[in-house]
Amino acid sequence: MGTLRLGDKAPDFDAETSEGKINFYDYIGDGWAILFSHPADYTPVCTTELGAASKYKAEFEKRNVKVLALSVDGVESHKDWIKDINETQQTTVNFPIIADEDRKVSELYDMIHPNASETFTVRSVYVIGPDKTIKLMITYPASTGRNFAELLRVIDSLQLTAYHKVATPADWKPGEDVVISPSISSEDAKGMFPKGFKEVKPYLRMTPQPNLN
Repeated sequence: MGTLRLGDKAPDFDAETSEGKINFYDYIGDGWAILFSHPADYTPVCTTELGAASKYKAEFEKRNVKVLALSVDGVESHKDWIKDINETQQTTVNFPIIADEDRKVSELYDMIHPNASETFTVRSVYVIGPDKTIKLMITYPASTGRNFAELLRVIDSLQLTAYHKVATPADWKPGEDVVISPSISSEDAKGMFPKGFKEVKPYLRMTPQPNLN
């Protein structure tokens, strides 16, 4: 399996999880998914991350995003670890954790980090769209916990820009002005963006965020 890149088809797989056997594509359905990997069960940073993901699940659901985690340990280990996560993070883990003991999914998604270990998965995040292609990949070092508010912000940008000819500028947050795609002429932009736009430079035109629906 070669290295995955943005825009590649996300590999499908069947896996045992803490919530039973799943098929990845069936689990996603026609929505979005966020898949994030962990080096192993009972790792401290990942314990806080899975707690955070549980607390954000309602926000992901509002955006039609299914959450799925992966660790190379087995189902029984996952279930015991979940008890610790629920206790220490004051939450309830409410999504499946894949048991990837044979490293099948880790290898499909190029999650093994040979510079650190032949078995440890790197802490990667994949956002996958309804067309089953990879929209985002971020890899974190073991020492840095993931920022779930940032992952939500990126998903908001991905969903907005999937349906409108816009891009989001640096530090953009939902509701703020966006950039009109350079491929759109200013003449066409007048019809496409009824809220109007401001030409800062010919290549930099700002418009209020289009309505999402």
